[in-house]
Amino acid sequence: MTTTETAADEVATQEIPRTPQYSGFTERELGERGHADRWVWEARYVKLLLLVDFGAAVIATLAAFVLRFQGAAYADWYIVLSVLIPPAWVGLLALTHAYERRVLFVGGEEYQRVMRAGVHLTLVIVLASYVAHTDIARGYLLIALVLTTFLALSGRFALRKILQRARRGGACMHRVLVLGHVPAVAKMTGQLHRRYHHGFQVIGACLPLDQIADGKTLDVPIYGGLGAAANSAAAAGADTVMVLSCPELDGPMLRRLAWELERDDIDLIVSSSLVDTAGDRITVRPVDGLPMMHIEHATLSGGRRLVKAVFDVAVALGLLVLLAPVFLAVALVIKLDTGGPVFFRQVRVGRGGETFRMNKFRTMHVDAEARLAAMRQAAEGDGVLFKMRDDPRVTRAGRILRRYSLDELPQLINVLLGQMSLVGPRPPLPAEVEQYPDDMRRRLVVRPGMTGLWQVSGRSDLSWEDSIRLDIRYVENWSLTVDLVILMRTAMAVMRGSGAY
Repeated sequence: MTTTETAADEVATQEIPRTPQYSGFTERELGERGHADRWVWEARYVKLLLLVDFGAAVIATLAAFVLRFQGAAYADWYIVLSVLIPPAWVGLLALTHAYERRVLFVGGEEYQRVMRAGVHLTLVIVLASYVAHTDIARGYLLIALVLTTFLALSGRFALRKILQRARRGGACMHRVLVLGHVPAVAKMTGQLHRRYHHGFQVIGACLPLDQIADGKTLDVPIYGGLGAAANSAAAAGADTVMVLSCPELDGPMLRRLAWELERDDIDLIVSSSLVDTAGDRITVRPVDGLPMMHIEHATLSGGRRLVKAVFDVAVALGLLVLLAPVFLAVALVIKLDTGGPVFFRQVRVGRGGETFRMNKFRTMHVDAEARLAAMRQAAEGDGVLFKMRDDPRVTRAGRILRRYSLDELPQLINVLLGQMSLVGPRPPLPAEVEQYPDDMRRRLVVRPGMTGLWQVSGRSDLSWEDSIRLDIRYVENWSLTVDLVILMRTAMAVMRGSGAY
């Protein structure tokens, strides 16, 4: 054992500070209590997922049977098929690892695995039908499989929202011990504590020995040196150790740490300096016994983009037909409120820097643009975007339209014309693009969207920098599953009406 590690162990034997939630426990009781809490709520969550998935398949097969056959005598054997689909569905979800804890609770990987299981279930049924020389009614199969996948996705989405609500109150959190230098620990702690949905609660930190004195400036307790991190994590009741970029933690030391944490069943997370890069783009490849991280390029063209374009046009066309009465009602309200034109058209920047005219229902008085310059000083934005919660230029009808995003429905026309997408970066003004630094122009490589991460993460409450950052993250990590999740979150954000003004 090195001198540094011995000194670290000596520091770790000092009295460990208690968090308020666990004060009064011994070190051993504290560690057992932290692990018990984690396994209890995680096990309960997985059991609820099983019930949701099984129930989704039962409801879907029952609906398919009733809608397709309506009690026909020749369809009796479909009852047997309807009984077999729910357990087969749950089994396929298990085979696609849709119940693994590392993909649950946050991120889109869980939803991707559910959709993958839906494809597998279709292939299994079709193959079984072929082998048994049995013709299965296509209407029954379509309703059962599509509805099963949709209900399972919706149920998991609802469960995650319930979990996030519990985390807002401090429950169902992973207790994290952070390892690294003081500035990195402070930055990571602040970032994790700003948002609760990820489920990481930093309970303390371990620092290099020469920085422990400087650790008094941190908002979390210091549990000792890096060499005694495993013992500190077990004593503090941490269930996760997060390693930040730290030269003192070299390969052999990190390997020993992993072995020690394995003994106490504590998770190990190594933070990467890669920003806004999704996990499915990162592959670890061994090169001469060394793990090398390979970063796949973002998918900005090819077959998946074609699928996205077809999906956009099909959904936009369908919504325009279904919402035709809403368009007429909104147009009538605008006319009765202030008169003047129904639509407002504004130049925005699209893919590749090309400009187009974006359509919206008019929510302001007709002289709004002429009054803008005089109101700049009262703006609540940050100098790039003009924001004002109680903008006097907004009409009475416009406030209602903005609150529920009804003013944005005419953008479906832009989607149909190929100028916009259903989901994408926020369509910027030319004046905004002129102020972009070079790396921010990355968001212009895809079509702007009617909704996006900016819409479901705060809408107008976001700063310009946050809006740009979310747009870049979307461009780098796009997938059809991400689009579907954003559309579901958009519906909830619109119903809440928060951040819209």
